[in-house]
Amino acid sequence: MRHEKLIKKFQTLKTPFYYYDVALLRKTLEELKHQSSKRNYIVHYAVKANSNKKILKIVKEFGLGTDCVSGNEILRSIECGFNGDDIVFAGVGKSDEEIITGLKHCIFSFNVESVQELEIINSIAESMGIKANIALRINPNLDAKTHSYITTGIKENKFGINQADLSLVVEKLSFYKNIKLNGLHFHVGSQVNDLNVFKNLCTKINEVQKWFNNHNIEFDYINTGGGLGVDYENPDENPIPDFNSFFSVFAKFLEMKSTQHLHFELGRTLVAQSGLLVSKVLYIKEGANTNFVIIDAGMTELIRPALYQSYHKIENLLSNGIKKRYDVVGPICETSDTFGKSVLLPETKRGDLIAIRTVGAYGEVMSSRYNLRPEIKSYFLE
Repeated sequence: MRHEKLIKKFQTLKTPFYYYDVALLRKTLEELKHQSSKRNYIVHYAVKANSNKKILKIVKEFGLGTDCVSGNEILRSIECGFNGDDIVFAGVGKSDEEIITGLKHCIFSFNVESVQELEIINSIAESMGIKANIALRINPNLDAKTHSYITTGIKENKFGINQADLSLVVEKLSFYKNIKLNGLHFHVGSQVNDLNVFKNLCTKINEVQKWFNNHNIEFDYINTGGGLGVDYENPDENPIPDFNSFFSVFAKFLEMKSTQHLHFELGRTLVAQSGLLVSKVLYIKEGANTNFVIIDAGMTELIRPALYQSYHKIENLLSNGIKKRYDVVGPICETSDTFGKSVLLPETKRGDLIAIRTVGAYGEVMSSRYNLRPEIKSYFLE
């Protein structure tokens, strides 16, 4: 990115900071809404990707619901204008307090992830004199072909109800009078770029739904989760994901009844490309075999490279010099505080501005105060 007016603005701000391109965020949401509406699909935004209040309020403008994984995400959604019946609540470890929060706000659905959770939700709902709307999250046991830390849909993962337990689930449901079973829920993982993964998911959903239908259980809706990836390597060439191709897979391969609705839970794919982490170069350090660019942002501001060995495009916003190879690292007292190795950058000097791209998802929201680092600011530009 080489927007001179924007770079001049960046030079007046204290680094590091997050910057969000609101125009790109809106264009992404417009394309999502266009492609989902023409198929009557319902989309919930995965709050865990970025829970910044301004972003949530923009998402709300486009008529999406939210997908929450904690009681506080439910409360944040309510605070930002979402109604309870816009909200779905997933997670393998919902506390009693969080379940009560969901019930008090009459959320659209609890995505139930274990047999014991059915019992607990029923018990709490009974004590409150209400019924809980639920969907069963089924573990599809499918390889998402993504990083092992962000796959959620194989049987070794902690997520969802294993298919071997479905008979027990049906047996238990007959005893739980304060639960209303409305839907089936699935999620294979995150940052999935092979659409064949979603085709395979459709086949699995068809099998599971047929099993339940044979046991005289029908569903109002199917929730296929999210997981559609973004292009971290070429953010300028592919700023908006191909929602049409993504939704077309489900339109073609998922066997839906005419009365059923199809839900999705998308997070990263909506917000990732709109975010930058802007940092200043503190030092250039020449090592025995490596030249280091040491910047004032660290893993405390963006943990994904340290946690997942993830790639983010890194740019020097000020230099036009001869290209050289650098390891771009932060100031945190951890060897893993590295944003990129052997990164090709124009010759870089102290005071240059470094932009780390595609950080609108799982960036700011995963920041920490490790090393007693201060919280950094976020800026938005329309």
